[in-house]
This record gives sequence, C-alpha cells and structure tokens, in this order.
Amino acid sequence: MNKNLKTGLLAVCTASMVVMMGCASSMKTPATAEVAVSKEAVDNAAVAGGTEFAPVEMNSARQKLVLANKAMQDKDYKLASDLATQAQADAKLAQAKANSAKAEKAANALQDDIRVLRDELQRANSKQ
Repeated sequence: MNKNLKTGLLAVCTASMVVMMGCASSMKTPATAEVAVSKEAVDNAAVAGGTEFAPVEMNSARQKLVLANKAMQDKDYKLASDLATQAQADAKLAQAKANSAKAEKAANALQDDIRVLRDELQRANSKQ
C-alpha cells in the first residue's frame, strides 16, 4: 500500500474515532448550559410580554423547560438538551411575537395621532 494512502486512511480513522467519542461523551454530560440558556430565553420572553401576546408559545416553552429539568434529574442528558433547545425556540418565538405585537400597537397609535393632526389641520384651514 502506498505510504500516503496509509497515512490518509489512518487520519480518516482517527478523525472518525474522535467524532464518535465526542458524540458519545456529549450524551453522557449534563445539559446544564442548554437548560440555563433556555431558562434565560423564557425569562426574557416573559419580560418582553410573551405571556400577554404569545401565551401558547410561552406555555409550551415553560412546559418544555420543566421537562428538560426533569430529564436532567433523571440523567437523560440527550432528552434534556433536546427539550431545552425546543424551549428556547418557543421562547424566542414568543418574544418575537410580543415585540411584533407591541410594534404594531405603536404603529396604530401613531396612525391615530396622524389622523387627529390631519383633522385639526383641515379644521384650521377651513376656518381661514
């Protein structure tokens, strides 16, 4: 066998082993960071008004966060990580919906103010 081919095969096998070991070890390590990030996302969404403007998504995020914490207690770190990721996505969606609803509300208020100003301007011009 060619020396370069042997070296290449050895490198591929080594890389494959490293990747497999990394995947295996990630399943056995606590998903503490993922759960913490998800909790922060849920808290941020609540502060942004997610409970008011996106109650379904907030409920889902909170439920998944509870399940992720339960999975952590059960040492099912893969499930905990998956649930934490889903909770974070739900929380981000809730926050985005809340921000959108607030922006729409502000835009509507601005449109109302513009309408009032136009009416006042027309009245003032018609008196002249």
